[in-house]
Order: sequence, then structure tokens, then C-alpha cells
Amino acid sequence: MKSSIKNTLVAVLLFVGFGTKAQTVETVFEDDTYQLTGVAVSKSGRVFTNYPRWAGPYQYALVEVGKNNQKTPFPDVQWNTWDVEKGGDKANHFLCVQAVVIDDKDNMWVVDAGYAKNAEGSDKGQKLVKINLKTNTVEKVYPLYPVLSAKSYANDIRIDTKKNIAYLTNSGEGGIIIVDLKSGKVRQVLLATPVTKADTTYIMKRNGAPLISNGKPFFVHSDGIALTPDAAQLYFKSLTDNKLYRIATSDLNDKNLSEAQLLQRVKLVGTFTTTDGMAFDEKGNLYLGDLEKRELIRINPQLKAETVLPANEDLAWPDSYHVTDNDWLYISLSRIDEEPRFHNSENGRKGPYKIIRVKLD
Repeated sequence: MKSSIKNTLVAVLLFVGFGTKAQTVETVFEDDTYQLTGVAVSKSGRVFTNYPRWAGPYQYALVEVGKNNQKTPFPDVQWNTWDVEKGGDKANHFLCVQAVVIDDKDNMWVVDAGYAKNAEGSDKGQKLVKINLKTNTVEKVYPLYPVLSAKSYANDIRIDTKKNIAYLTNSGEGGIIIVDLKSGKVRQVLLATPVTKADTTYIMKRNGAPLISNGKPFFVHSDGIALTPDAAQLYFKSLTDNKLYRIATSDLNDKNLSEAQLLQRVKLVGTFTTTDGMAFDEKGNLYLGDLEKRELIRINPQLKAETVLPANEDLAWPDSYHVTDNDWLYISLSRIDEEPRFHNSENGRKGPYKIIRVKLD
């Protein structure tokens, strides 16, 4: 289904930190029932989002967004149908889709974190799925479970189309997963290291109070990931602290480096904010969501943080990002901090899950 997002937009106003002008933020899609996390936009303007199989109601794993908030399971119903109780074919069904991205060649990549129930051994069905947007069919499936454990959670992804390499974060244990897209070989580096594990001395807060999940401080390891426009550097960070790291992709792909040597190559970029996902634009600006303040910031090439969208409660947990060729920044709002686990098992949600977009300057 090819859809025009022009028929789905509802405009609201927020104010940016660049001068005094007002910035129009447009709502592309809303879902008042099912919790979404990702967003991806094709070169022709097709919009996609995904739904992980978490607590709460669940319908589809991956959908294409149409006008009037319509959604169509993508690439078809079969891929979006898997029986939790009976289990079954994990290789050819979506189990728990955490992220969807579209690369600069217009290929779709879907991160399936797998599902623990009915998993044989460590095989939770963790995989990376490539979908051809011209034919709307699955082109290839890359199993990830051979290098992951039952505690792993494959989270976000970026693709280097020149080197045919995929980089993913493991937020369950802390680590970087590297997939050779030609050979299909998968390996994991920086597993459970100080740069991929959340800093537990940093206590994430909302409205001035520590964010407590089911009675415990909330910690999520390596999560957000981004490639510089030239794909020379990979930026990554844990969700629940403010440290931002980077490493040269040439080092990541140097199999002669030991884990200790690789760790020494990681550079601390600085301390900025908590964020879930993040993304670069073509100018080298890195966009992040301040989850504690509900702001959107960017870090320019001089490593100076600038406010893009100031604090606003409607900016409810910016989750994933996609920057289009014509300089629109798409953001998914997953409202994670409004889940019952943060509110004494009560539903704290104050609005629908959304995909919004803002025009970049």
C-alpha cells in the first residue's frame, strides 16, 4: 500500500530554541490502543511503524501507515501472525519487533528482539529481516541468536550500505552486534563493558523524582545508535544515563583487535542527556530526545548542544528518529514512562502514541 502522508497531518505549534520563531510540529499518525516504538520513511514518503510484544494489548508487529490513521500489516498478515502459546516457526514470523529503519538505498530493516516463551535454548527467534520495498516482500533473514543469550535484547540498528554492515545495540546486557550483510556472519563486541552498560550512579528522573520501575531504579544499557553521514564513526549510548560514546567503524570491523584494545578505542564524546534513539542529519547534527525534560536537542559538529523543541509534556518519550532527504525529522512517541510499571501498576498514560515530524533548518 503506497500512502500519502499529506492526508494524515494535523499541525500543532511548539517553540524551538533557534531564535524566536515558532516551529510547526505535525502529527503524522496516532494510536490510542497499541504502543509503538519505531518509525521509518521511504524515499517515496511511505511511513511505517512497529509495535513490540510488551505488556498491554498487541495486534501487529509492523504496519504501514495510511490516511486517517489506517494501518496495514506489513509485509503481510502472515509475517505478523505468531501464536504465543503454540510457538512455531520463529524464523519466518515477527515475534517482538523493536525497531524498523530504512537505509539510504531505500531498503527496510526490521529488528526482531525475539520472544522468550516457547524458545528452544537461547533461540528466542532474534533476527534481522531485510524487506524489499519495491516488491513488499522479505528478501533475507539474518539470525542473531547464535551470538546472543536469552538475556539479550536487540534494540536499535544502523546500516552502512557501502560496506554492507549492520550495527545493532544489545540493551539487555550491553553490547554492539555487527552483521556482515554479505556473508550473514554475526558477532558481538564490547559485551557488558563500562561503555555499553548503564551508569548506575546516574538516576534518571521525571518531574524531579527518580524513575522507578516495579519498585526498582530504571536502568537500560546500550540503546541509541547512530552512524555519522560518512559512516566513519558509530555513536552509541545507554538509555538511562547522559554519557555519549563513539568509535571508528574501522576499529569495530578490525577483527584483529582484542576486546581490551577495542574498548581503548572508544571515545567519550561528552555528557548531554538521556535519550532512547538518535539520528544524524546530512550536516552532521545529532538529534536526541531529553527523556527527563521532554525536550528535543541536537548536538552540532562542534559538540555543542542546542534545543530544537523545548520542554513540552506532549513530547512524551521520543523513541525513534528518521531524517528524510528533504530535511523532515520524524519522531515516534512511545510514552514508556507512562507505563503501569512506573505508576504503582496503574495506567499513567495521558495521551495517544504518536508519530510526529518537524522541519529542520
